[in-house]
Amino acid sequence: MITFLWAASLLEATSQVRDFFFNGGPFMWAIMVCSVVALAVTVMKLMTLRKDRIIPDALTSQVERFDEYLENDNLNELEADFREGNSTLSRLCSVAIRNAGRSQIEVQEAVQSSAREEIVRLNGGLPVLEVVITIAPLLGLLGTASGLTIVFRDFGADADYSQLSRGIAMALSTTITGLAVAVPSVIAHSYFSRQIETMSARLEVVLSKVVSACHQHVFFKRTGGGI
Repeated sequence: MITFLWAASLLEATSQVRDFFFNGGPFMWAIMVCSVVALAVTVMKLMTLRKDRIIPDALTSQVERFDEYLENDNLNELEADFREGNSTLSRLCSVAIRNAGRSQIEVQEAVQSSAREEIVRLNGGLPVLEVVITIAPLLGLLGTASGLTIVFRDFGADADYSQLSRGIAMALSTTITGLAVAVPSVIAHSYFSRQIETMSARLEVVLSKVVSACHQHVFFKRTGGGI
């Protein structure tokens, strides 16, 4: 009995949602496309902005112990780990290692150039969310305005006010849907932007140590370990 009631309630809710959607008019389809795009971008960013793909703890620990690798002459082992890694930190560290024979300023410039490219990659998808945040409410307002135009066009002296109120409610459905799509998109965009900002700051700190260590390594080799 409970299962039957639950199924009936679910069926009724599904019917109400379907009616709500179809009563919204053609603009509701455009808003639905926006919601699908926003969901796809959110899932993609959740997968790509994981810490192990940006700044893995194990690799960060190795970078922190760069001096030990230098003293033990195990820099080739560390460089191999950088090359084999598939994280943002490993790629930037590889750039620093490849330019280790240059001056510290040249190494910094090479790393910064690659870092800017990596930051652009990290921000991929966020402009799409920004577009959804902007146009979803606007599409909702367009749907409402067009719906109200139709409602008041048929409004006359003998109009049924109950029918009028239902028509206005249906016209407002697109605005509700547009806001329902935009609000989670704003939350997701803010969260991902904060994540990128935090990871970028951490990358900057770690890479500054790598650049400094590369310079020390070159100096160490040129002086034969002396001062």
